[in-house]
Amino acid sequence: MRTSRRIIFALMLGAAPVAAPAFAFDGAPVNQDTAIPVVSAQPGTAGTLKKAVPPSTTDISLNSLQYAAEGGHPIAQFKLGRMYADGDGVTQDDLRAFEYFSRIANAHAEDSPSAPQAAIVAKAFVALGRYYLNGIPNSKIKSDPERAREMFSYAASYFGNADAQYDLARLYLKSAGSSRDDFRYGARWLGLAAQKGQHQAQAMLGQMLFNGDQLPRQAARGLMWLTLARDSATADETWIKDSYNKAIAKASDDDRAMALQMLEHWVQGRKD
Repeated sequence: MRTSRRIIFALMLGAAPVAAPAFAFDGAPVNQDTAIPVVSAQPGTAGTLKKAVPPSTTDISLNSLQYAAEGGHPIAQFKLGRMYADGDGVTQDDLRAFEYFSRIANAHAEDSPSAPQAAIVAKAFVALGRYYLNGIPNSKIKSDPERAREMFSYAASYFGNADAQYDLARLYLKSAGSSRDDFRYGARWLGLAAQKGQHQAQAMLGQMLFNGDQLPRQAARGLMWLTLARDSATADETWIKDSYNKAIAKASDDDRAMALQMLEHWVQGRKD
């Protein structure tokens, strides 16, 4: 956590500490028995890398990654998947990235959550979920929110991945026609991701709590989450910074004081 006491006090300058109530989500139980989603690799996507690699990048490092990936090494497969997804040193190719992430998911879905490669496997499921959510243009991978939900749900529940928990929460909370149960599940996943330090979840939860949006209003706690999210936000995540600025401008002195105390407890808890 990058939030320091100096940043906290700069943000909350002049606030006096007051007592803060405990907080917990009233969410539905999380189903831990999620079925393993099987990912179908697309035909023609496992061909040689050289066709997609510009000549200047066909070096020994890339060849070593390819060799390890073809041997089933999940870290190499994930690195290649990210390279193709981002166009990092290779020609950008989402379908090829999808293929590498699919190999990981199919081969390692049942690995123990404590296995050394578990974090990589969870990230592969998250990447696949996002591809299924948006689809891949000019390919057989079409937008399929239910398939995306399966991927996010498995990574969130079995591996405990915070990004998957955030993405799953958004599906539950933002889907058209969401039911009360959907909202309870979404709020539960959002809270879990925020507690793990996922800053986008912290920002979304902070907004909801500060504004009283579908949750009982808790302005101080909402400001706390927004402060944490603002400290971790990237330069292009202006929505997080805008949300924080609006909240800090509207917050009362008591709200700021209580948020300061909560932030101090958070920072101390992360150190312990």
